[in-house]
Amino acid sequence: PAQAAPDTALDRTFGRAKNLLFLFLAGGPSQYETFDPKPDAPTGVRGIFQPITTNVNGVRICELLPRTARITDKLCIVRSMYTGDPNHESGGYWVNTGHAYRGANMRAVHPTDWPTFGSIVKMLKPSPTVPFTSVVLPEPIIANPGVFLPGQNGGFLGTRWDPEYFRCDPSSPDFHIEGFSLPADLPPLRLSERRGLLQQLDQAWVTQHGSVREWDRIAQDTMSVVQSGRAREAFRLEKESASVRDRYGRGKWGQSLLLARRLLEAGVRMVFVNWPREAGDINSSFPLWDTHAQNDNRMKDVLCPQFDVGFPALIEDLDQRGMLGETLVVTIGEMGRTPTFNTSGGRDHWGNVWSFVLAGAGIRTGQVVGASDKRGAEVHEGRVTPADLTATMAHLLGIEHHAMFPDRLNRPHKVTEGEPI
Repeated sequence: PAQAAPDTALDRTFGRAKNLLFLFLAGGPSQYETFDPKPDAPTGVRGIFQPITTNVNGVRICELLPRTARITDKLCIVRSMYTGDPNHESGGYWVNTGHAYRGANMRAVHPTDWPTFGSIVKMLKPSPTVPFTSVVLPEPIIANPGVFLPGQNGGFLGTRWDPEYFRCDPSSPDFHIEGFSLPADLPPLRLSERRGLLQQLDQAWVTQHGSVREWDRIAQDTMSVVQSGRAREAFRLEKESASVRDRYGRGKWGQSLLLARRLLEAGVRMVFVNWPREAGDINSSFPLWDTHAQNDNRMKDVLCPQFDVGFPALIEDLDQRGMLGETLVVTIGEMGRTPTFNTSGGRDHWGNVWSFVLAGAGIRTGQVVGASDKRGAEVHEGRVTPADLTATMAHLLGIEHHAMFPDRLNRPHKVTEGEPI
């Protein structure tokens, strides 16, 4: 598809990112206990935790993130995201696609859904080195009780443009991906011969029957993955030293971040890392970052400690390997939390303002963009929407944010209605 030229040839940030790492903190983290503490707000708003200084003069974040505070010079904190939507389903859809949800059932996938941004990247910026462009780890975004939510597949583009979903536990001692290893009685030469025979048999049938083309593309893509040594090697976490694995944290979150780094090194263009569910989360009333109850305990004992080990390790590792300058890192949830506590000691859904973090290629770091009001309840200045975030990601990846892409009926659609931040 044709793409428009950049807004200006002098814009040095256009196309600075070779790849994109999208860290989705499902459930909606509290802005107060992470990147936008409000020490001057009333006790019932600010909570029990204090802000701490970072290595950027004048920028403070919550005391629950001491390691992150030491790498804040490598981050851009945005404190003014807004949707006004306090729902996991439609809020997550908006963040993942850049478009507000317009369907009738937020808990069901429809063929008219807007494609996830990863699908657009797969179409307009395919990986030149490995058979897949967009990957989802370690699990898709799931609502209770096990509902796959819209906004994370190919939508109206069709299944061909779905990201690759790898439901896995990289922290498992025997971690491996089913189907990546060939049977002992099927050496690579024989597999190649079978693939050639399949192509010969399919050629006439596929060209004459359009309905079969989609299946054939999927089959060919699958075969390419199996035959790609580079792709298979990326999943071999055992090749990392024990010290590196320890540095990321041995849990599912930390090891997923490490696996994501390896996939980027192998040539994957975009990796989604969704915050993984813990054991028992399917039946929990406050899974993931959805702290409707015991907000303080959950943030202090479970959520922030995991985040504050894996996230700084990832940023520092990318930087030390020379990858941060070509990798855009986005860390965000689908909403924030209320400025007051409920009777269960939790903070409820809040879409009027929350924080997210950018790092890496093309980002001016060591700064805060936008601001919430004194209570952290509304945008005070610099409102940002998911459409603007999508435009920013597209711009940095070298996709003009006003570029058009075709759907299955060859109708043109604009990548986003937002503007780069």
